[in-house]
Amino acid sequence: MPISRRRRTRAIRTAQYAVLAIALIAIALSADWGEIRRAFFDVGVAKAQFPDIITTALVNTIIYTLLGFGFGLALGLILALMRLSEFGPYRWLAVTYIEFFRGVPALLVFIALGFGVPLAFQVALNQYLTVMLALGLVGAAYMAETIRAGIQAVPKGQTEAARSLGMSQGRAMVSIIIPQALRIVLPPLTNELILLTKDSSLVYLLGLSLDQYELAKFGRDALNQNRSLTPILIAGLCYLVITLPLGHLVRRLEARTARAR
Repeated sequence: MPISRRRRTRAIRTAQYAVLAIALIAIALSADWGEIRRAFFDVGVAKAQFPDIITTALVNTIIYTLLGFGFGLALGLILALMRLSEFGPYRWLAVTYIEFFRGVPALLVFIALGFGVPLAFQVALNQYLTVMLALGLVGAAYMAETIRAGIQAVPKGQTEAARSLGMSQGRAMVSIIIPQALRIVLPPLTNELILLTKDSSLVYLLGLSLDQYELAKFGRDALNQNRSLTPILIAGLCYLVITLPLGHLVRRLEARTARAR
């Protein structure tokens, strides 16, 4: 008697759960839990990281991220408008910028701004200014394309209605089109904020004083001092404190946008 599709699906699912359970049991029995606890969950090492990892590293990570995101959003908006401009040189400049900074690793941008620019132009850039520029220049290239797509997604009838009310092209763009476009692209912009949060770890290249440490640098130094992976685990959890709420916000915004549509 042939097996029905439902019973076959149920049997396959049961087999998958059984294989997963066997794999977990095998890992649990073969693991050295004492060594794992010492390496990852050393309570004494964990206590030594507080409160500095919160008051210094976590706060600095948030500051670096917000500085880079704010600058990148402003520059990205300008690039998006240039990309949509009818004036050819503006479009060419925007495309060149976007393609360049999307193709260059953020690591090289940090090195160029942290070491190349001061050597070439004999200027000393503030630590926060360097991080803002490095994160913002890279982030702007991605945000520009996101914002451009959002502007093009706004129905053309909105522009026509604004012009019929006597608004100039520029005023219609600022007052009508851009606010609607930003609402459309909020989810991908929030994703970009998450990416910049993780990219802020590259600030370690610039050479930091203790009061300028961010999470990755703080965890790395604590790892070297304690010979334990516990500080890295705590730093990772602190990153999750930032990124998990942002990820939840992205899902909420996407659901709201889908309902609105």
